[in-house]
Amino acid sequence: MDISLSEKRNGTQIEARSIHGILWLQTHFESDNWESICNGLVIIPSKDAQFLSEDATKAGLNVNFVRCLSQLDKI
Repeated sequence: MDISLSEKRNGTQIEARSIHGILWLQTHFESDNWESICNGLVIIPSKDAQFLSEDATKAGLNVNFVRCLSQLDKI
């Protein structure tokens, strides 16, 4: 996997999982954001994440897009 996208309450978190993912993301974001992206600290609107996922997939990257995740309380 090169890029992981995980939906959160306020958008979609981007995490680079390989050097290919990091390099590809660097071509799509300003250099001011690169450190935050490398550390998994960036959240973008879910609509933009969908476009980013499609673009990265077309470029040959492996993208894991977790669209929703629910946690159940322990009994």
